[in-house]
Amino acid sequence: MEYEIQVEPKVRVHVSDPNPAGKKPILFLHGWPVNLNQFEYQYNRLIALNYRCIGMDMRGFGKSDRPLFGYDYDRLSDDVLRVIEFLGLRGLTLSGHSTGGAVAVRYMARHGGRRVAKLALFAAAAPSLIRRPGFPYGLTEDTVDRMIEATGRDRPQMLRDFGEIFFYRPVTPPFADWFFLMGLEAAPWATAAVSRAWLRETMFGDLKKIRVPTLILHGVHDQVCPFPLAEAQREGIRGSELVPFEDSGHGLFYDERDRFNDELIRFLER
Repeated sequence: MEYEIQVEPKVRVHVSDPNPAGKKPILFLHGWPVNLNQFEYQYNRLIALNYRCIGMDMRGFGKSDRPLFGYDYDRLSDDVLRVIEFLGLRGLTLSGHSTGGAVAVRYMARHGGRRVAKLALFAAAAPSLIRRPGFPYGLTEDTVDRMIEATGRDRPQMLRDFGEIFFYRPVTPPFADWFFLMGLEAAPWATAAVSRAWLRETMFGDLKKIRVPTLILHGVHDQVCPFPLAEAQREGIRGSELVPFEDSGHGLFYDERDRFNDELIRFLER
């Protein structure tokens, strides 16, 4: 089923719930700058096993409304709460890739992990995507500033350049085009606004508030969210499990999709 769920006055987000009668709901939060279709190769495998796979396009991305506001992690995590409440989800696994992983972390802290039984983080942009005093990992502020500038100057080229560093293994030209077109679907102001949020947002305290079983999957060759971010997540989230992907970059959900799916299913079944 497809839904347009109102998360605040005049703002609706698009949600796909193709197997509503399935077992063990898992809500996927996509990364920047794409949309819920990012997880196509997870939906295919999990739905065949009768899991309830739910994807949502964050505001400004995919088929969701494109307001000029609301791209901080607090507001994005509030949108997640509205979706969970609308669908009546309980005991779900909340999962997120990259910025979606950061939003999932903020949801767990801001909303006390409401109705979430497990958390899965994939190349998550937490506890900080930006290098900061005492945290010498992640991207530099100058790198992000250049991405924001490129978004306003030549967004298609920025997206092509980003796609070049996203995957570790080679992808076919048609696949690269598909991934590129997902990025073009986003509102340009949403693309830039989320990038600006990276400069402000930190989640060092948020990690310590997570109290559910947590799986961390992260590519060793990630050029967007370097692997030390995953190690910081493991250290900050009590009892979490980190699984390194030795032949993956930022796009580990496709670089090693069979292993990725196997690890996720193992975690769901545990």
